[in-house]
Order: sequence, then structure tokens, then C-alpha cells
Amino acid sequence: MSALSAAAKKGIGDPGLAGLVMIRASQINHCAFCLDMHLRLAREGGESEDRIQLLNAWEEAEDLYDERERAALALTEAVTLLTDGFVPDEVYEMAAKHFDEAELAHLIGLITVINGWNRLMVSRRIPPGGYTP
Repeated sequence: MSALSAAAKKGIGDPGLAGLVMIRASQINHCAFCLDMHLRLAREGGESEDRIQLLNAWEEAEDLYDERERAALALTEAVTLLTDGFVPDEVYEMAAKHFDEAELAHLIGLITVINGWNRLMVSRRIPPGGYTP
């Protein structure tokens, strides 16, 4: 999973975008360990507090996130919440407008791996605060 995560991030190329995706999936999955880790990394990477704090309401705070980021966040939510049904065509098509085929594959890989990490950490009841780089 670590190798898949590293490969997916590298294929996206934008560490800020990758961080937003990992934070958003972790919010949805209620994974405190992953949230703590990715919030720390986002801050260390220079992400603004406004964008971090309003990520849970990204659709309403649209002036803080560009179209590419909003497409990635919509896809993150659709893939993370598969219990609501399949990924809607319009969400996939929006992402495909902003990411080429390889980038889209890496983005889906990143969403998949953070969901896997979330499930592992929540299932093992790993508390926040234990992340060290």
C-alpha cells in the first residue's frame, strides 16, 4: 500500500492536490489517525488554513478550490461513498476533463489507497498523534 500510495502521488504530480484528496477521504471515513497525519503534512507543505478548514464544505467554498481540485474532490467523494451507488457519469466525466488518462488512473489509485489506509487504521483503532515522518 505504501508503494501504491507513492506511485499514485507521483503520477498526480501536485502534492497539494494529493493532500486535499487524502484529507477529504479521511474526513468522510472518520479516520482520526489519517486526518491528523495528512493535516500536518498539508500544513508543512504550505497549504492555507482556510482551504484546510473549509475542505469539508468545498462545494460551498468554491472560490478556494480551482476546477481541477473540485473535480478531484467530487471523484474522491463518489469513490469513497460507493454505498450510495456507482460513481456518477458526470463526476467521472468532469474529472476526465481535468486529468489525462494516466493522471486519472493515478488519482483513482490514490483515492483507493487512502480509503484502504482509512479502513485499516479505523479497524485497528489507531489513535491520532502517532504519526512520525
